Amino acid sequence: MENNHHPYIITIGRQLGSGGKQLGELLSRQLAIPCYDRELILIASRESGLCRDVFERADEKNSYSFSGGSMFSFRSGFFGDGTYNCLGNESLFKIQSDIIRRLAEEKSCIFVGRCADYILREHPRLLRIFVSASMTDRVRRLATDMPLAGKAARTLAEQADRKRADYYNYYSNKTWGAATSYDICLNSSLLGMDEMAAFVSHVVSLKFGTEGAGQASTAPVSPDSAK
Repeated sequence: MENNHHPYIITIGRQLGSGGKQLGELLSRQLAIPCYDRELILIASRESGLCRDVFERADEKNSYSFSGGSMFSFRSGFFGDGTYNCLGNESLFKIQSDIIRRLAEEKSCIFVGRCADYILREHPRLLRIFVSASMTDRVRRLATDMPLAGKAARTLAEQADRKRADYYNYYSNKTWGAATSYDICLNSSLLGMDEMAAFVSHVVSLKFGTEGAGQASTAPVSPDSAK
């Protein structure tokens, strides 16, 4: 079982439809540690007092404008006075970043997307993973899970890649999907999900000296496994 006094972190970047989120869920069960993806939006909304939609609009999965410093106007409970305030994308990113850092200090966990590998770049026990797949397999997975027609699934995958790359490259000053940005790059078209999870669990055991594989996890599992 992992030592909570010396938490380790796994971050997973992924192409849409590659199964990166599913990998996080499998690792969460095997290693008995929580996996955070969209849950971070809910935590950020609850702790800041801001509407969840505000974070959704600045999320990595949605269109994101960096030119001119896009701003959102809303009635904010964040400042406690109920007045209208403007909060930039960078401020919303900082709120989520602070939550990611705090969770990483408290316990071992898995973060899917949201530049977590860059935010936690100074963490002493960090494993950075990127998951890709052939477009054929991505389209097949999206067509099954969404469901979408083949052409629509391909368009969605290509758009998601661009949005995630823009989000990641802007905040990290690194290149999304480039091998040099990660410790391990996995192609789910070559390995099945169970095989990938077993491989990563083995690497975690070697790198961090843990014995967590095969244990049940109480972490909630999202049905959005294709992402």
